[in-house]
Formats: sequence, C-alpha cells, structure tokens
Amino acid sequence: MLKELDPLLHSQLRLAVVSLLMTVEEADFVYLRKQTGATAGNLSVQIDKLAGAGYIEVRKEFVGKKTRTAYRMTARGREAFEAYVSALQAYIAPNR
Repeated sequence: MLKELDPLLHSQLRLAVVSLLMTVEEADFVYLRKQTGATAGNLSVQIDKLAGAGYIEVRKEFVGKKTRTAYRMTARGREAFEAYVSALQAYIAPNR
C-alpha cells in the first residue's frame, strides 16, 4: 500500500522552499524569492504555512537599518521532507 503524500509539502512552491532549505544551514527571504521565482506575497504565505506546521524556523534580525528574515529547517521539517521523498519514491518504483 502506498503512503499518502504530505499535502503541505505537495505544493510546488512549498516543496521548492523546503528542498532549498534542506541544502543550506539557513536562507533569507531574498535568496528564497530569487531561487523560486515566486512573488514576495505568495512566498510569504507559503512560508507562513510551513512555519505554522513547525517545518521551518523563522528568525528576524536587523542588519544595519534593514530587517533580515532567515529561515531554517526544523527537525520536524526534516523528518517530514524525508518521509515525503520516501513516499514519492514508493510511487515511482512501488516494487522496490
């Protein structure tokens, strides 16, 4: 029996954000926007959903007079991503 794909990670933009964050210690909003090509508003909404689920951690700080918002994966988010990838692999090659 195939595992259900996590609907929170099955969104293209949320999956892109999590995939990017899995490869770095942390990333700021500007980096994520550039890498995903998303609008600031859409990216913000999707990040809020991931943070609300406990998949990512949000840290705000001041750099000079500007606010910098950085994101990093949580342990829960890493586990959810790994489970998502495992479930997806089962769909691709169900007889492994």
